Amino acid sequence: MNEIKIWDAFIRIAHWLMVFGFAAAYLSEGDPMWLHSWAGYLIVAVVLLRVFWGFVGPEHARFANFVKSPRAVFAYLGDLARFRSKRFVGHSPAGGAMTIALLVLLVATATFGMMDLALTKGLGPLSPWLQPDAAVTAAVAAGQRVRGPFKDVHELFANLTLAFVILHLCGVALASFAHRENLPRAMVTGRKRP
Repeated sequence: MNEIKIWDAFIRIAHWLMVFGFAAAYLSEGDPMWLHSWAGYLIVAVVLLRVFWGFVGPEHARFANFVKSPRAVFAYLGDLARFRSKRFVGHSPAGGAMTIALLVLLVATATFGMMDLALTKGLGPLSPWLQPDAAVTAAVAAGQRVRGPFKDVHELFANLTLAFVILHLCGVALASFAHRENLPRAMVTGRKRP
């Protein structure tokens, strides 16, 4: 069967870097902290590049190509549940909504993590603007573990991201079945049937 190129190399590499970065950060849970932190930095860098690419990249990478109204998203999901949805060569309306949701959740998770790191250890890229107070500094110097003010928010966003990842995987499986195509394979090869 003839196939056409849909996902450029940057989109595919960015997708898998975010997958592996999130998995490393989530599964490490801060131990070792260097792995957790660097996975978060990787995610932020890739998301920022992905946002840039969403405005200047090729057709199927552009937000204008796949960001649809909530009405279109829910109409597509209703049709997909009945196995009568239109097939899209690029992102479906639901796939586009999930892309935006995951980008926002990943940035929120990483940002609150960096805020917590700055306020509890005085480390990270936000440390020039956010510093631990004297009591936190003394507790850390004494070898005590300190739970920062943004730790719970960071964990909340990490868990929300995981929930959305699971929804994403279910949607990919359902769309793959409904449209008789292997969407994960397309995110590896970049190719789909016309």
